[in-house]
Amino acid sequence: MAEAGIGVDIVEIARMERIIRDTPGFFPRMFTEEERHYCESSARPAAHYACRFAAREAVLKSLGVGFGQEGVGRRDVAVSRDSNGRPIAVLSGGALEVAKRLGVQEVALSLSFTGDLAVANAMAITAEARPKPKPERVSERERIAQSFKEARAVLDELERVQESELLEIAGEAPVVEKDDVA
Repeated sequence: MAEAGIGVDIVEIARMERIIRDTPGFFPRMFTEEERHYCESSARPAAHYACRFAAREAVLKSLGVGFGQEGVGRRDVAVSRDSNGRPIAVLSGGALEVAKRLGVQEVALSLSFTGDLAVANAMAITAEARPKPKPERVSERERIAQSFKEARAVLDELERVQESELLEIAGEAPVVEKDDVA
C-alpha cells in the first residue's frame, strides 16, 4: 500500500461531560489507566477524554475499519505521549493486525479542542508514503570547494596520462617511483 490513510473525528465536549456525570463505568472500559490518569489530572478532563475518544475514531478511519470490524476492540487504540509530550497512537489487538496487514509503520496524531469541540486527525503512514529525509544542505562555499577538488583530481589524472603517453611516444620507459610499485 503506497498511500497514507487519513482519518478525522470531532466530539462534543458537553457529550463527554454528560458521560462523566451519568456513566462513569464507561471510562475504565474505554480508556487505559495511563489515559485516565492524564485526563483526570488536567484542568478539563472532559476535553481531554473527548480528544482521546476522537483520536480512536480518527485512527480507525485512517486504517479503514471501525470498532467491531476485523476483530478491532474498544481498547485496541489508545493515546499515549512521547518524550516531548506529543500524542502518539498505541495500537494493539485487531487494530495492530489491520495496521500490519496494510504495511502501516506509524499512525501520526494531532489533537486539539476548543470550548465546545475536540478534534483528532490521524494519518496511517506506510514506508512508501513516509516523507523522505531532506538531503543535507551544503553551503555554496563547500560546494565550490568540492568542485575545485574534483576538477583538480581530473587535471592531475590527465597530466599523469599525458606524461605517460609522451614518454611512450619518445620511446622512453616511464619512471616508476617506489610509491607506484604494488
